[in-house]
Amino acid sequence: MSPNLDDDPKTVVYHSLPWVEKYRPNTLNDLISHEEIIKTINKFIDEDQLPHLLLYGPPGTGKTSTILACAKKLYTPQQFRSMVLELNASDDRGIGIVRGPILNFASTTTIYRSGFKLIILDEADAMTNDAQNALRRIIEKYTDNVRFCIICNYLSRIIPALQSRCTKFRFGPLGAEQILPRLEFVVKEENVKITEDGKKALMTLSDGDMRRVINTLQSTWLAYGNVTEQNVYSCVGHPLPVDIKNILNWLLNESYEYAYSKIQDLKTKKGLALQDILTELQVLVNQIDFPDNILIDLIVKMAEIEKRVLCGCNETVQLNSLVAAFMKPREMEIPKDD
Repeated sequence: MSPNLDDDPKTVVYHSLPWVEKYRPNTLNDLISHEEIIKTINKFIDEDQLPHLLLYGPPGTGKTSTILACAKKLYTPQQFRSMVLELNASDDRGIGIVRGPILNFASTTTIYRSGFKLIILDEADAMTNDAQNALRRIIEKYTDNVRFCIICNYLSRIIPALQSRCTKFRFGPLGAEQILPRLEFVVKEENVKITEDGKKALMTLSDGDMRRVINTLQSTWLAYGNVTEQNVYSCVGHPLPVDIKNILNWLLNESYEYAYSKIQDLKTKKGLALQDILTELQVLVNQIDFPDNILIDLIVKMAEIEKRVLCGCNETVQLNSLVAAFMKPREMEIPKDD
């Protein structure tokens, strides 16, 4: 539906924002998790003792939102543009970005009598080692004038010299009890029709990623108009739990030809990837009371199949390998659930 031309332009732009940006926390008090980290950073700011920061952890756990909220607390809207430099290191990750924009911004003094500038390097684990080595000298030289916040997913990809110059905070995956209140807030604000099994599906697929929860919620709502378990799994192309149970039943109880044809039909009909099937299947396999040697052999074979799929091997051939891998376990009598 196109916006009314009489509408305020700012309002139109605001409503066209993706929900993940529309509902991004603006202040430290709006953040929903990592209370100890927020409390510590708040104290640093209140006592004017903010060190260089290194925030690391999985995607969608609040790293970027936290430092942006800090910046909004440190600076007025008028100061923000001249005092904050935000760079996504995955766009330009060579030494040129360090010797150019970063050095220029850090070396110029602030127009204000007190305070310091803030440089935010997002996705810094994509920077080359040469760029990181050049950055460590700038951090030391301009500490009086600037503070750095380095954000990454993988701490091991940041050189030790940079790690030692920063105060490190790990942002772990969010728990369901942390995600649910924010999810319900967005659902209420956008007047989304959602079922309890739909919420559970969003939690299951998110794996602690708040950004993924909101993006999947919006995608499912726009695609189907109703957020249910079936619609959520269909929207992201992920196999339903009932589909995985059916696949395991076919593998353990049906003939080779029947099991292969049924799984192939399911993959084609629902557009499922063999990798996703393998990921969910191993969870159920581990719950079956197999002898240790049988279970280990099956898990190893599934791991090898997944590796070959990730390397780009033909999925049809690998599906045959999966069916064949269950030939030995199916010769045993599998205890049935009550």
